[in-house]
Amino acid sequence: MQSPEYIATQIADQIGQLPTGSGRKLIAIAGPPASGKTTVSHALLEALNASHTRAGLLAMDGFHLDNTILDARGQRAQKGAPDTFDFGSFQACLKRLQTEEEVIAPTFDRTRDVSVGSSTIITPQMRTVIVEGNYLLLNDAPWCDLRAYWTFAAMITADRDTLEQRLIERWVHHGFSPQEARAKALENDIPNAVRVLTDSAEADLTIEV
Repeated sequence: MQSPEYIATQIADQIGQLPTGSGRKLIAIAGPPASGKTTVSHALLEALNASHTRAGLLAMDGFHLDNTILDARGQRAQKGAPDTFDFGSFQACLKRLQTEEEVIAPTFDRTRDVSVGSSTIITPQMRTVIVEGNYLLLNDAPWCDLRAYWTFAAMITADRDTLEQRLIERWVHHGFSPQEARAKALENDIPNAVRVLTDSAEADLTIEV
């Protein structure tokens, strides 16, 4: 199994071969839930900064709709599905990254299961921004519109059995019983994972972990 650091090195090598320009490079790291894309994204951030490429990180999860909205809509159990994100704000943030020197964005606190507004800064010096999320290459509207923003796109993937095991372990880690964790994984996370695996556009680089 390839380590996140090794995968990050492969992606960094590809980024290093991209044409230079005055605008920011937006690097999409897509993949199903529990594929390891978040870990790879952080490893890539370290690798780029270590090579003197000033880079920032924007996570799609920061644009989760708040739980109060999901509760009001009866969508709390589907949290993580494409229609439980504030797509408009996410797309607007990507547009700002193309035109503004400094962009302040939200992050996601997985322990509290909430988005935290205005909690990360993409500075003017960060000319490469890693954008991480499940649906960055999804073929369905409106997500398919995001492809125009990516300078380079990588898909981090794994087989269904591996994803299922990791998702169950994730929910157990967050305090759910093994039975509850399995139910949450199979009822929501795995269908979302299958959607990413079967309905995403081809990436510039696909890596199975």
